[in-house]
Amino acid sequence: MLTTDPAPIGRLTVSLRPATEAYDYDYVAQHLADPALLAGAVAVCVFRAPLVAVPVGGIRRGGYLSVAEFTRAAEARSLLADRPGFPHVRVSWSPYCDACHTVAWGYPAPPWWEDDAVVGRFHGYSEAAIAAYCHRRARAGHDPPAP
Repeated sequence: MLTTDPAPIGRLTVSLRPATEAYDYDYVAQHLADPALLAGAVAVCVFRAPLVAVPVGGIRRGGYLSVAEFTRAAEARSLLADRPGFPHVRVSWSPYCDACHTVAWGYPAPPWWEDDAVVGRFHGYSEAAIAAYCHRRARAGHDPPAP
């Protein structure tokens, strides 16, 4: 089983759970180009909120999770570090109060100003999911930022 030892009452920890327990499992499964990657995925549970961490493979070059507290991000990093499919796990510190830190793995992601389709392919999303996302952004009036 993928759980860590339960924490004493009042102490929050990060744990790994089966991927199917993640709140976003169904969403990710429907949008990945290669849903077979979910066989190696896990749910990272922070503050009792499990989110799916999908390993790299096929066209998926990297992944990430957003974590509000740096210490929890470091815990998540250590839990993912030795798992197959999660190479080069690292924590990126956010210098902004209103932005989360990230736990990332695989190759470094394209810069934020890169084309949405490039970023979607990097994360292994299907062409249909990328097209739908880009269409929704265009309808909402979100122009890509200038380079």
